[in-house]
Amino acid sequence: MPRTAVAIALPPAEFAAMGARIAEAGYEPIEIRSAEDLAALLNQRRDIGVAVLDAESDFDRALEMYSLLHDEDRNIPALMVVAARVLDRMRLVGKARVNDEYFTRPYSAESLRWRVEAMLIRAEIPIEETESGIMRSESPTEPSGDLQRGQIVIVFNPKGGVGKTTIAVNVAALLQIRKGQQVLLVDCDTVTGHIASSLGMENVRTVADVWTEDLNTGVAESFAEIAARHENGVSVLVMAESPLHSEILEPKRVAEAITTACRVYDWVIVDMHPDYGPLNQVIFERADRIIVPVTPDVPAIRAAVQLREVAVELQIGERLAMVVNRANSGVSVADMERAVGMPALAEIRSAGMTFVRAANEGHSAVERFPKEKVIDDIETLCDRMMATRGFGAAKSGQGFMGIFGGGRNTNPTMRAS
Repeated sequence: MPRTAVAIALPPAEFAAMGARIAEAGYEPIEIRSAEDLAALLNQRRDIGVAVLDAESDFDRALEMYSLLHDEDRNIPALMVVAARVLDRMRLVGKARVNDEYFTRPYSAESLRWRVEAMLIRAEIPIEETESGIMRSESPTEPSGDLQRGQIVIVFNPKGGVGKTTIAVNVAALLQIRKGQQVLLVDCDTVTGHIASSLGMENVRTVADVWTEDLNTGVAESFAEIAARHENGVSVLVMAESPLHSEILEPKRVAEAITTACRVYDWVIVDMHPDYGPLNQVIFERADRIIVPVTPDVPAIRAAVQLREVAVELQIGERLAMVVNRANSGVSVADMERAVGMPALAEIRSAGMTFVRAANEGHSAVERFPKEKVIDDIETLCDRMMATRGFGAAKSGQGFMGIFGGGRNTNPTMRAS
């Protein structure tokens, strides 16, 4: 059975690099130079699974092509390649569909290939060739298994003060704002959690409050219904306002609700309290990825080593990935990787008061200081997360450790300057 084709409307040099990667993946890259080219291709063939459009060089042409992808009975996902500054224009147009995605320049052909392949996997449908030579789609089939659902990403370290909440808040914001993803940000720290307050959100309903009310009303609400929406688009869910009110948060029920939320959101980012209690353990079991922020100091490194050892017993070791926070503090990342025994997925440089100032104003740093270099570090982390999205790390046994290798990260773009 033929595999899906990818229509690519990028400058020639970018098409050559991108097309080579798409061909390596077993898909057919087709160069598109105008809306007329795309219209002719869509009339000829029905096996176009994704179109990659350049929304920076010629914004109006990209919108014309986008309309063709969604004309009549078509609903072909578009991956819009843009500069960060163009995202505001895209939002203003208000045309985006739920299966469209964005990718900001600068990018590597390899990272863009992974994003396209993940989109193709989710959209893949059987095709056949008619007697006239035109490719025709058969009846669409539902994506199978975990490929269609959102990803559960935990941000955790058994030591406090390593930047868990800061990373969780800003990763969620960047995925929502720059990548066009639907994100649920969960404050699962019932003791010291402060996500809502750092985002300037007051009097939000908590899961504990709603579930207590449910005992009287009998009306059950999903996490998507309980969550409050921040002005940046991220849905924010708080488990409990006080640890004294968390008895109703039965761990299995919480885990089931988080899993159910993956049907609504592309990403469920969970900020967790630094402990190994029953609630955390049951969420560990459901996670696709566990991001481990580690700062270059002995207590944080020791805590990460402890987590690696505990993870073996919990059978979640393959899902761990270290993020070196305050990476430009004088300790080499290679030394940290050796000490912790975990590869560095990304590095986030020190940013002075940037994150504190943003939180004091009720925003993420992604919104408040979008041009700061540290936001580029956050974006690199998000790109790496998205490059492996849809591969079911929690189920297949191939997490970040398996994909990126167990040793030092050799990708030079991951290094903070």
